[in-house]
Amino acid sequence: MAKLSEILRERGYVYQFSCEKLQEITDGPKRTVYLGVDPTADSIHAGNLVVYMLLRRFADAGHKIILIIGGGTALAGDPKPDVERSLTDASIIAARAEKLKMQAGKLLGGVEVQLINNADWLTQLNLMEFLRDTGKHFTVNNLIKKDAINARMESEEGISFTEFSYPLLQAYDFWHLFNEYHCDVQIGGSDQWGNIIAGVDLIRRKENATAYALSCPLIIDKATGKKFGKSEGNAVWLDPEMTSPFSFYQFWFNASDESVEDYLKLFTLLQDAEIAAAMEMHKRDKGERQAQTLLAREVTRLVHGEEKAQEAETISQILFGDADLSGLDATGIASLRQAAPSYDVQEDDAIVDVLVGVQLASSKREAKQFLSGDAITLNGNLVAEGHVFSKEDFVNGVAILGRGKRNVCLLTLI
Repeated sequence: MAKLSEILRERGYVYQFSCEKLQEITDGPKRTVYLGVDPTADSIHAGNLVVYMLLRRFADAGHKIILIIGGGTALAGDPKPDVERSLTDASIIAARAEKLKMQAGKLLGGVEVQLINNADWLTQLNLMEFLRDTGKHFTVNNLIKKDAINARMESEEGISFTEFSYPLLQAYDFWHLFNEYHCDVQIGGSDQWGNIIAGVDLIRRKENATAYALSCPLIIDKATGKKFGKSEGNAVWLDPEMTSPFSFYQFWFNASDESVEDYLKLFTLLQDAEIAAAMEMHKRDKGERQAQTLLAREVTRLVHGEEKAQEAETISQILFGDADLSGLDATGIASLRQAAPSYDVQEDDAIVDVLVGVQLASSKREAKQFLSGDAITLNGNLVAEGHVFSKEDFVNGVAILGRGKRNVCLLTLI
């Protein structure tokens, strides 16, 4: 059986660690590992998912897991390089924290996870004691070297003392967990390295003890060079109310050929042999997108469950594949309407107008060009420029309008 250090390296989870050998953190005695998450939104998004998968790997290897919901640190706000964060009401932060707890518990597969809100201790701190016992271990010289703080100090807006103090709060969290829960490992994204290592240093200075830090890399789409986790400029959320399971499935299905193997390693629990087999099939015929289908199915199952994953895959096959609308019953049609983007059409609407309406064309002129170039299909069949809609175009009140292979919309007859 492979060691955890080998799994983490092979899968691509490792970016930085605070000791000479990764094995010291992963392969020796079972440790207590923590991840801290500030509730800046109602949901985890795809860009954050890699660090949860790293935490899952520790959990599956038998390490004890603590998830800190930053109800306290969120009141201050982690410094951004470009602008001051808006202060959020404590009641909103508390509500977000509850949602994040539920999502994280599901991602970690039901293993025993200790979920704690750092507001429990940070909001009880005595200011003078904090400045004396924690603040004295930090120098302004080192704090201003942190990328985000340095960028803000160079800007016209500057940085508030509230955000400037954030690294001290996160370091205090680690020290508190070290003392109260025997937690000696903190993980996080590479952008959090400065804050994480501050906790390691604080424990060393105050307790003369060793704690560890491990960060995972920033995930970049190899095809575009862009930061992973966005879809058409929008974050891809794990909350089904913010990103539907169908849209979530599509995000993963649309992974580039260059990145799909990396994503299978990072974002699924598939065995190496399964991934290797999928990539071999993928290389034989990339047009079939078998690796992307596997990726989308597995990640959607992990986040939304088996039923939603199957539903998203079926809808995807209907919209983008060879599946026939006539094969859906009333329940299936209802699910299709709910999950897929749709547009209302009346009888006698012209195809040119509908193409513009559903934004498959930017103008009537472009719509006509697509039609004359045989780029437009209705229920899989080519459509002529003069086509007007009738009841015969719809199956149980719906039809599929497509431009090329990847741009489609569900039409609903009203």
